[in-house]
Amino acid sequence: MEDGVEVTGQYRITERAKPLRKRSGFTLIELMVALTVVALLAAVAYPAYQDQMRKGRRAAAQAFLMDIASRQQQYLLDARTFAIGDGAIAALSLTVPSEVSPFYTVTVTPAVATVPPTYQIVATPIASSAQSPDGVLAINQDGNRTRAGNPSW
Repeated sequence: MEDGVEVTGQYRITERAKPLRKRSGFTLIELMVALTVVALLAAVAYPAYQDQMRKGRRAAAQAFLMDIASRQQQYLLDARTFAIGDGAIAALSLTVPSEVSPFYTVTVTPAVATVPPTYQIVATPIASSAQSPDGVLAINQDGNRTRAGNPSW
């Protein structure tokens, strides 16, 4: 064998194929394809995730409004009026839950007693929060619920 060339008899055989070295790692094209797939998944998944988070926070606010409405009925039986105004939530022995307070401002109106007794519980989204496009949630003494002015939640 001379310089990688094998000579047999009178025939000269050209160079032998050298064994292929095993490649390791990924090519740039493979990495770019994987990055594109991840970017597409993120572009679809993130807005859907944000929407589900908004729905979850809305459900927490709605549950809290229903809890206040339930407590209002008991308060009416005990005091012959509804708890209203700035101290209404405290008068009902409630506090705004931690999953609601960063996203909604909860108020009970009217500020003074009316005849017949009435109330409206309003959860207003905080303007700089993720709930701001959600609209105002409200429920009154008759159980009428609205979201962004539309009937029902």
